[in-house]
Amino acid sequence: MYDFLIKNARLVSGECADIAIQNGKIAAIGELADAQATKTLTLNNDVFVSAGWIDGHTHCYPNSPIYNDEPDAIGVTGGVTTVIDAGSTGADDVDDFAEIAKNCKTEVRALLNISRIGLLRQNELADKNDIDLTLAKNAVERHPDFVVGLKARMSGSVVGENGLTPLKSAKALQCECGCLPLMVHVGNAPPTLDDIAELLGEGDILTHCFNGKPNRILTPEGKLRDAVKAAMERGMLLDIGHGSASFSFDVAEMSIAQGILPDTISSDIYCKNRINGPVYGLAHLMSMFFTLGLSHEQIIERVTTKVARALRLETKGQLVVGCDADLTLYNIEHAQVTFTDTEGDTRTGEQRFAPLAAIVGGEMTLTEKGQTHHVFNS
Repeated sequence: MYDFLIKNARLVSGECADIAIQNGKIAAIGELADAQATKTLTLNNDVFVSAGWIDGHTHCYPNSPIYNDEPDAIGVTGGVTTVIDAGSTGADDVDDFAEIAKNCKTEVRALLNISRIGLLRQNELADKNDIDLTLAKNAVERHPDFVVGLKARMSGSVVGENGLTPLKSAKALQCECGCLPLMVHVGNAPPTLDDIAELLGEGDILTHCFNGKPNRILTPEGKLRDAVKAAMERGMLLDIGHGSASFSFDVAEMSIAQGILPDTISSDIYCKNRINGPVYGLAHLMSMFFTLGLSHEQIIERVTTKVARALRLETKGQLVVGCDADLTLYNIEHAQVTFTDTEGDTRTGEQRFAPLAAIVGGEMTLTEKGQTHHVFNS
């Protein structure tokens, strides 16, 4: 007797399968004709089920004075089962965030800001006294399951006169902490992206990869920068991190036309760009990538398997027996949708992801659309 049985789910491949859940884990997948469960949901092969969507770059520490949100507001209510806060907290306030996360329906993890103050102010890496690697390492060790990586924001407005020093400190801390993933924000120079990229490689994630600022991955001629190409060859990954100021359709289209695809799709969401746009939610940005030429399968893997691998979330991001029973149930709707980048440019799409429910550890939360869907009201 299983805890939960989903019958006739439509997988991303288009195949139909049953999915059984026991003790918060995926217990069986396939044709489970004789299976019995305490609770059964029959989908009639008209609802897609994938591994739970993971947003690898968010800002959801509610007590942050600059960028804040509630984890469930950007998580399960939008079909996202796991959110990764990207540096809102440092060694000084990560304990508070970890306690808050325990009471959320959404799975919450954090990338620790290498500044002890987190995002207490916009220039958190401008004062070298705020970069205390001993405190940071202790914070990582206190929260081995909650802190899944590190974050360094390498914009001129953030680092001040410190140049590359904060990134070098982050790389040193990364080595001391078992080569944890390191996400690096790139914005306006200095330092230049060329100088930043020379320090990056395996285990590193360059976020805001399609930003339209001069300090971007493409040269003025529209070609991939040599330093970025070399870093990618060393294993550096590209993350979207759309946000309020870090995504350009022109850069995205030029990059994708050259075969430069993002490894992960993330939102850089917080309350203001969730409510007022242009982000709105991970599903909205996933839908945008239909207009940029990615397939259904390519989009889903960039919010499941690829991001789980990048952040070493070994039990998430896969529809595999033994993995966490984190699932997203969704439709793909055919409708005209307008997408706006952070430069004010727009594109129109013809289809969109419509999340209906998020299942985390076997517990289901319906989205607003899911609450009116016939499958959940039959």
